Amino acid sequence: MVQAPPKITTTDLATLAMDLIRRTGCEYGDIRLCSYRSSSMRGRDRSLNSLTDNLSSGFGIRVLLDGAWGFAASHRQTPEEIARIVALAADIAKGSRLTQQTPVRLVPVETYRDSYITPIKIDPFTVPVGEKADLLLSLNDKLLSYGDRGIKKASSFLKFHREDKTFASTEGSLISQTIYRSYAGFSCTAIVNGDAQSRGYERPPLNAGYEQINPADLFSQVERVAEEALEKVHAPKGPSGVRSTLILKPTNLYLTIHESVGHPTELDRVYGYEANFAGTSFATTDKLGKLQYAAPWVNFKGDRTQAGGRSTLGYDDEGVKSQEWYLVKDGVLVDYLTDRETAYRLGRSSSNGCAYADSWSSVPMVRIPNLGLEPGPDAGSNTATLAEMVADTEDGILIDGVGSFSIDQQRRNFQFGGDAFWQVKKGKIVGMLKDVTYHSMTTDFWNKVDAIGPASELMQCGTDICGKGEPMQIAQMTHACVPVRVRDIQIGGAS
Repeated sequence: MVQAPPKITTTDLATLAMDLIRRTGCEYGDIRLCSYRSSSMRGRDRSLNSLTDNLSSGFGIRVLLDGAWGFAASHRQTPEEIARIVALAADIAKGSRLTQQTPVRLVPVETYRDSYITPIKIDPFTVPVGEKADLLLSLNDKLLSYGDRGIKKASSFLKFHREDKTFASTEGSLISQTIYRSYAGFSCTAIVNGDAQSRGYERPPLNAGYEQINPADLFSQVERVAEEALEKVHAPKGPSGVRSTLILKPTNLYLTIHESVGHPTELDRVYGYEANFAGTSFATTDKLGKLQYAAPWVNFKGDRTQAGGRSTLGYDDEGVKSQEWYLVKDGVLVDYLTDRETAYRLGRSSSNGCAYADSWSSVPMVRIPNLGLEPGPDAGSNTATLAEMVADTEDGILIDGVGSFSIDQQRRNFQFGGDAFWQVKKGKIVGMLKDVTYHSMTTDFWNKVDAIGPASELMQCGTDICGKGEPMQIAQMTHACVPVRVRDIQIGGAS
């Protein structure tokens, strides 16, 4: 009987890659052996209109030779292919250094031999497709039961992701990680008198199993969402060309945080290494420790350890252990989002672990982590619940959910919409509005925050479709935040 050859593991391939990289004379090298499974399902009205289940696997190798990067990748995970890709990455580094003006240097990192897995209760990939389809179609059917009043369209979705990766570096780290992500939501559209208005609801996109979907919660929101869509389609348009007070729910505020705090503090964007998708950043390093980014009671913290956070994992894609740190403390810009290269240029002794690649074939780059707005202290003079903010507002607009947005090439001047709007008069919500946008400059906006919600109103909101780079990479992150009130903000067109 012929004995089968021993199976080659990812650890074997990683060890081989490190041995080969050292022989090339490179000062540094790493490998990521990855497998990604993504599944999504969408329901439109009373039928399923999309069902995908994709699997992608391969490896990517980075080397640093004489201060120049080389990167190459392959989907064939064999010893022979490992050797070929190591040689190719080294050759690319040799070519890169011909035009390299400043050698790349990396801050040190501790060596880890470790593993991490997202804590889950139900593996979403074990739940039958039929069960998932029944959930979506039942949600849509319940939404469409309001058809005689004007709800003419309904849609719903489920998204699941599993990421398995093994990281190894010539510095001695060997780390395996498994990340699960789950996401669900629905929306409906009311069409009345030639106007169409939509309203939606989403379970936050978190790192969790199928338990995050929570069908009971989804169904409990259907009536409210349908009624608000109907009220919205009959509502008057919001004001334009005026200045007003805004009360922003976390479901709206998270996107403003993402675009006006997250991206401007990516240090590769600050240095001009990255300029795709709305340019570089106004928050240059000469402003570090000096710029009054926000009001003194506003604090933004990066946190890749946050339970359930969409960007939560054990280590980043350079083997840096997950951590938490302030970007804006007492309103002042105090730090950036870094990888090992940008941290060295900034003069730091370590990276805060923001390197991430969306595929085995992608190069790691600086990505926004979980980035949250800290709640106000219980006894803080600027701390107020959402109800207290409304009661204390003479004339304003309450905004929920996200809509269209734009921001300029330095992340200064922005415009945001929303999914639902209510007019506030003399401390009471008096009715819905539609088609509202607000405009401001980043630091002006955050310095005009005069009330901030307590910890009891903290929500984990976030996105699974943050694009960056060319070719574009997709990342995901949570922006846990509380309601805020912001005074004297431009609504609609120029005042």
